[in-house]
Amino acid sequence: MKFMKLGSKPDSFQTDGNNVRYVSSDLSTDIVLIVGDVKFYLHKFPLLSKSARLQKLVATTNEENTDEVHISDIPGGPAAFEICAKFCYGMTVTLNAYNVVAARCAAEYLEMNETMERGNLIYKIDVFLSSSIFRSWKDSIIALQTTKFLLPLSEDLKVVSSCIESIATKACVDVSKVDWSYTYNRKKLPEENGNDLNCNGVRNRLVPNDWWVEDLCELENDLYKRVLMNIKNKGIVSNDVIGEALKAYAYRRLHGFSKGTIQSGDMVKHRSIVDAIVWLLPAEKGSVSCSFLLKLLKASISLDLGEMAKGELVRRLGQQLEEASVHDLLIRAPEDGATMYDVNTVQKIVQEFLMQDQNAEIESLETRHELLGTRRPGILSDASKLMVAKLIDGYLAEISKDPNLPLSNFVDLAEMVSGISRPAHDGLYRAIDMYLKEHPGISKSERKRICKLMDCKKLSVDACMHAVQNERLPLRVVVQVLFFEQVRAAASSGSSTPDLPKGIKDLNGGSHGSSRSATTNTEEEWDAVATAEELKALKGELAALRLGNGVGVSERNGDGKSNVDKAAISKMKGLLKSKNIFSKLWSSKGGQGENSGSDSSDSLGSANPEEVKSTPSRNRRHSVS
Repeated sequence: MKFMKLGSKPDSFQTDGNNVRYVSSDLSTDIVLIVGDVKFYLHKFPLLSKSARLQKLVATTNEENTDEVHISDIPGGPAAFEICAKFCYGMTVTLNAYNVVAARCAAEYLEMNETMERGNLIYKIDVFLSSSIFRSWKDSIIALQTTKFLLPLSEDLKVVSSCIESIATKACVDVSKVDWSYTYNRKKLPEENGNDLNCNGVRNRLVPNDWWVEDLCELENDLYKRVLMNIKNKGIVSNDVIGEALKAYAYRRLHGFSKGTIQSGDMVKHRSIVDAIVWLLPAEKGSVSCSFLLKLLKASISLDLGEMAKGELVRRLGQQLEEASVHDLLIRAPEDGATMYDVNTVQKIVQEFLMQDQNAEIESLETRHELLGTRRPGILSDASKLMVAKLIDGYLAEISKDPNLPLSNFVDLAEMVSGISRPAHDGLYRAIDMYLKEHPGISKSERKRICKLMDCKKLSVDACMHAVQNERLPLRVVVQVLFFEQVRAAASSGSSTPDLPKGIKDLNGGSHGSSRSATTNTEEEWDAVATAEELKALKGELAALRLGNGVGVSERNGDGKSNVDKAAISKMKGLLKSKNIFSKLWSSKGGQGENSGSDSSDSLGSANPEEVKSTPSRNRRHSVS
């Protein structure tokens, strides 16, 4: 730390109690200066020779026949005044980053300028500031911190702006030229491990690009905003480093920020900090992580920040939603809300993500290329869309655990990403299964509505096995899954798809609703939940079919493969035509009994036929989720 000593005489200021200061001298004091609650017993001559303001005040007291002068509004209070008084006496006084600004403001108040005496206190302090304080990284920060107690005079004297400019300029210096001390605790430095020695055995480490980030976290919000804005305006520091600075400041200043909930401390102050960080974020996409943006959004919701700040965060999140994780998206709903999570906010983020392609298309309409018949592709890549679709599938599975989640919230969010093509619907199936498990009381029409979100053709083999034995699914879905599994088995063996009963064909072709023949079930029967007996039969036969395919693959010599495949397909065809097992599926005479479904089903992937066939119908079920 830089310092400057003024004066050469011994310090003879003494204390008599807490509120009395006097000069030990052979001459008796002739003036009493009352600064705040402290009385200074001093001599007029050394003071009046250097302070124009004290001259005026003493002249006023002489007219009133009193030797007491009241100075209640001097910047820096008694401590700053004592520095000025010691300077007047020529006593030794030490200035440093902690007291120099207060002394400068007090000297300005006392009018200790060059018109009173050459080399007066104002001049000496200004030289010290420009030659030492403003040239030191840490001293500039310390001095800037002290200015907040000396407003507005410290601002009028341009001490604040000089400190800010000094700090910002140093933060923008090329790292190869940084040779001053700084704080860097976020990552363990190489020398702390005893490493990073050069050829002469001298410790040497590279200066990181964000070396200045932690030191600025010491600043209060208003000063921090001004410093960072100055750094941004210079256009030298990269956006990534600016983003890292904002992240470090948020973690330092907002307790509980890492968990997305700020529930203690000065809420007005915290609200101001979050608002400042939001508007200081670099405009470029990717300058901060999606996880950090979501934490900011959670904090803004927790602190009830303005809609403009929330909207800005939602817009930014939409630009890089593919980077998010399911855990980050779990935004807690307000305590007075009915649901556990804030699904509406997530819907807005997804909407912003999808709007990027639409906005790009609108912009292309305004270009000459569009007029010439060329069409600019959307800015979203297929990979980004697929990542978001999988993200929302996982998010739906998590929020489905909320027993108060309305079906409309689930369906609306799922439909937003339904236009994104993805090779498998296993994630969506898990989410649907979890919702059915946690909401067993929903109606048949609601089950039908939620199951329509899923494409049975895009379920994996394990998911199909699970779905066939899932007592929560409508009968329509179970038969669809069985049909597509049969088609898949036939395709893998090189055979054509076996003929199916008309009821099954109608079901998969979408005509079952309009056909009311003797071989077709009613709409209500198709939407009802399958019974355990039906699922057990389906499960066993499907496992047998898969076992047959596995054997066929292993038997490569001769006609073993084709014979086994044909036998398996024939068995499945017979299963689908069996009136004993499927009388309720396509016989309107059978009268399907209703089943409310159980709370769980066998775990996804139980493909062992022996295990499958021995599974009790209701006693032991495991959920896919």
